Amino acid sequence: MKTHLHIDWTSCDGRGLCAELLPGVLDRDDWGYPVARGKVGRDRTDVPLRDADREAAQEAVFLCPKLALSLLAGSAPEPGTRMPGQ
Repeated sequence: MKTHLHIDWTSCDGRGLCAELLPGVLDRDDWGYPVARGKVGRDRTDVPLRDADREAAQEAVFLCPKLALSLLAGSAPEPGTRMPGQ
């Protein structure tokens, strides 16, 4: 089953801890917010993870001081179908 890392930019304050924990997956934009490496649009916030990156992603979710990250099992959600806090 595919796992995605969701970044809630409205909660994030751009500290960059997640980008440090997932350097092969995340970059930081010009303002310091995490974005999926090499992706555009919605793919920048719902980041597909390889099995090798799952443990680091779980750590990033756990350590995020603003609770701006979550892990989603299955395919990426369609735009507008996520409920706040999911």
